[in-house]
Amino acid sequence: MEIKTTSQNGLNFLMREEGMVLKPYLCSANTATIGVGCTFYEDGRRVKLSDPPISKERAIELLKLVLKGFEQKVARVTRDDINQNQFDALVSLAFNIGTAAFDGSTVLKRVNANPDDPAIQQAFEAWRLSAGKPVLLARRQREYRLYAKK
Repeated sequence: MEIKTTSQNGLNFLMREEGMVLKPYLCSANTATIGVGCTFYEDGRRVKLSDPPISKERAIELLKLVLKGFEQKVARVTRDDINQNQFDALVSLAFNIGTAAFDGSTVLKRVNANPDDPAIQQAFEAWRLSAGKPVLLARRQREYRLYAKK
């Protein structure tokens, strides 16, 4: 059965990885961000540093609403037989690198060729840079561990 939504475990994973900041800030890629790693609102407006703070509840609601587009993308471009952990890890990656980058990624190519290919780990780890700095390697390793859980 094809999985189309992130599990609660996947949401918790993403909230741990992204953190929660209730007022707008510049992320490591120098992009205005709010809540749980959101760079835009559910209506498509980009976050601005001048935006007012949001509540914890709003941050979680915003994440769930924004995540729908990433879930749809991952569900649309991946094979139908991946498991929930694999889906959650791929949504986390797509959320962090963007859907255009995810579309062209070796991760996606390898998952679609063989979701059990051990080389998928290196494909995740290739996305370790942010603003030219290798600050995301530990996150990619955690995403791959989630992906590899049966």
